[in-house]
Amino acid sequence: MPLETSPEAPIPVRTVLRLVGDWIGRLGRVWVEGQIAELSRRGGTVYLTLRDPLAAVSVRVICPRQVFEATDPAPAEGARVVVWAKPDFNMAKGSFALNALELRAVGIGELLARLERLRRSLAAEGLFRPERKRRLPFLPKVVGLICGRDSAAERDVLQNAARRWPAVRFRVEQVAVQGPYAVQEVTDALQALDADPSVDVIIIARGGGSIEDMLAFSDESLIRAVAACRTPVVSAIGHEQDVPLLDLVADVRASTPTDAARRVVPDVTEQFALIAELRSRVRRHLAGRLDREAAWLAAIRSRPALASPAAELDRRQEQILALTERARRSLSARLDRADADLVHTRARLVALSPAATLRRGYAIIQRGDASVVRSAAEVSHGEQLLVRFADDQRSVTVSD
Repeated sequence: MPLETSPEAPIPVRTVLRLVGDWIGRLGRVWVEGQIAELSRRGGTVYLTLRDPLAAVSVRVICPRQVFEATDPAPAEGARVVVWAKPDFNMAKGSFALNALELRAVGIGELLARLERLRRSLAAEGLFRPERKRRLPFLPKVVGLICGRDSAAERDVLQNAARRWPAVRFRVEQVAVQGPYAVQEVTDALQALDADPSVDVIIIARGGGSIEDMLAFSDESLIRAVAACRTPVVSAIGHEQDVPLLDLVADVRASTPTDAARRVVPDVTEQFALIAELRSRVRRHLAGRLDREAAWLAAIRSRPALASPAAELDRRQEQILALTERARRSLSARLDRADADLVHTRARLVALSPAATLRRGYAIIQRGDASVVRSAAEVSHGEQLLVRFADDQRSVTVSD
């Protein structure tokens, strides 16, 4: 429970320190990991300053010489260690320290195993999926570059980019690329470049180094910051064999800073050569097309209808005249046949007509109602009849 204090009823310093010591004593023994920043020996005791490799904090460790030397070989400054220690608060000096009970060096295998576990965890979240990768712009207006201060990686990127495309512009953010401040500085620079609308692509570059030196580029917070970027990010950390987790989350992984410049900035010489090749291809295509069209036009023009239009008209005129003559002859023949048929039919009609019979001396006797008398028995005495001859007629009266 918190103590009740006031300006009128303060507690002495010894009480505060005693309470702090009691609270720290209740922590018990803990395993602590860190990097040895300072190391000194005094008699039978080794004093260490254990620093967090990714944060600007450290703690003092008091280690008996036999515990320190039990690790073979004994760790040196810069080594990563794991300490089994009991937290201790010195009331007389008001200082905090860890009393080491066991000391172990952290090997490369253990570091790699931790990175592998983190890689699997982030991959399960989908941060490394290929569909998340964004394409780089063909010709960026401004390239953001995050690199070490006065580093070879910066020179490699800037010089190679300038050779490829002299007009390219860079916004360079120089940061710590290893040590306790690296993660925060790289993350801050990344967010600043991502917020700049003129920056089209961001390169994070660093030269090669040990796994411990490049741990900052496998930090979970930095990986998530890269995944959240709206601007495409190119990772150019280390050399071909180095694969920090930043390579997996970045949109493009370059094997070296020089390779990053090649991937981000197009080569003006190559582009001019490509333009020349495309122009040549277009020219050849158009020339071939024109040649084919000219050959087609020549073939069309060589046809008789176009080569000599008057000859074709004469031929057509001769065809029309011949057809006209054939039609005239055909019509004349049909008319002649029809006239002969008509004459023949008229002759038959004349031969078979009653008038022709009357001219041969016959007569037709009719009653008053124009009916023809066919026998003598059909007439009666005193009946008035009409006798028709070939040229005239006569009325008669039956007397007997």
